[in-house]
Amino acid sequence: MAATPLSAVLTGDLVASRKASRAQAERAMAALSEAARDFGTSRKMDLRFTRFRGDGWQVYLSDPTYALDAALYLITRLRGEATEVETRLSAGIGPVVTTGTNDLSDADGDAFYISGDHLEIIGKRQRMVVAGKGIGPFQAAVFELVDHISAGWSPAQAEAVAMAMTERYATQDDIAEVLGITRQAVQSRLAAAGYAFLHDALHAFRTYDFGEAAS
Repeated sequence: MAATPLSAVLTGDLVASRKASRAQAERAMAALSEAARDFGTSRKMDLRFTRFRGDGWQVYLSDPTYALDAALYLITRLRGEATEVETRLSAGIGPVVTTGTNDLSDADGDAFYISGDHLEIIGKRQRMVVAGKGIGPFQAAVFELVDHISAGWSPAQAEAVAMAMTERYATQDDIAEVLGITRQAVQSRLAAAGYAFLHDALHAFRTYDFGEAAS
């Protein structure tokens, strides 16, 4: 991947959080924080997960090519936890001036503004959108398609997809062992989720050259 001065920022909030109990909201935020930590560890990045007052949150990606991977992973991890609370998010691609001091609460840069602004106008049924430098119809359409496909996943399917997206579980046998099910059951969940096709979409976004967009 070409080096680029661009970064990605994911800004999100909990969906219908006012209908959830405080315990459900706290559990959802804990799941998102843990998912961000695990994603960052596997990609050698510090996502600096930051929770804002109420139900808002934000993460930073030094490499924008992982924006779709991170968006899908956070959404699937939360759904796989069966917290009965979902999240929606906006990925903003652009330069970042500072990632803040202790967390992202005082961070600055176009990526933060783009991400926050587009979360405000996200569609009612949408769970993920992307905008910013280097984002054209192709990239936006990939996000929209992945969002549409993942919207129909059960918690069990989402859990299997989230595990398949990490290097911790190299094979379906590894996933099966952790979940206490057969490899065939894992294969069935991933097939029903259409993961093989999503894998190609994730790869296409990950190998996109944002360096040209930054120039």
